[in-house]
Parts: sequence; C-alpha cells; structure tokens
Amino acid sequence: MDIARARFLRDDFAQGFPAYCGFTATRVEEGIFDSRLLVRPEHQQQDGFVHAGVLATMADHTAGYSAFTLVEGGKRILTIEFKINFFKPALGCLVNCRARVINPGRQVIVAEAEVFSADAAGREKLVAKATVTLMAVIL
Repeated sequence: MDIARARFLRDDFAQGFPAYCGFTATRVEEGIFDSRLLVRPEHQQQDGFVHAGVLATMADHTAGYSAFTLVEGGKRILTIEFKINFFKPALGCLVNCRARVINPGRQVIVAEAEVFSADAAGREKLVAKATVTLMAVIL
C-alpha cells in the first residue's frame, strides 16, 4: 500500500461518529488496521466500565477499515453482519483495537477485531473479540 492510500485511510477513519467517540488510527497496513481510544468519563457506563456499545462500535469500525485497506479506489465498505463476545469489563485509561482480514473476498470480506483495555503502564487485557462480515460497494 502506498503512503497516500495509508494517509487517506487514517484520515478517513476519524470522521463522524467515530471521531465524536475519539477513535484514532494507530496502524494501517494491507489487511490490518489498529485503533486507540483514550477513555473519557462519557465512554463509561454506570459502574465505571467502558460501555459495551463503545467497544462494539470500535471493533466494527476498525474491522471495517482493515477490509477497506484491500479494496480499490471508488469502493467503500459497509458492515453486513457482526458478532462480538465480551470477556471481561474494560477498565483503564486506554482501549486498543487490532483488526485483520481473515477472508479477503472480492465483494464480501470477513475480518476479526480484538479489543484490549490498558492501564497507565500499558498492560493490556483482552476484553472483547468480534467477527465482522463486510461488503465492498460502489456508492
């Protein structure tokens, strides 16, 4: 992937609702996309854990961009299905998401995303894993 395409994907990732949430891209490679969230009080639910909806949105969006790294110009990626398992509450000041394509079809692409919570020292715990089915479309 050339530098211009990687820059486009990194910038495109942080728009609209994902930008409002505070998601930022941290790694862009062919078939791989990672993101980060600095946890704010509004990301937490009533018990102080990062809300499951925030984690699901992050997993879906990051997996979508791992698929987006593989499509040619003029196409966009839309989620057609996703499943997420939550393993433990997300605590800490940071959430990292690592996504990768596991089936690079021409139109239907399957990716997986792992979501980790991290403390101030950078120690991570796997808190969720998603499988996301996406479709490459021309808008």
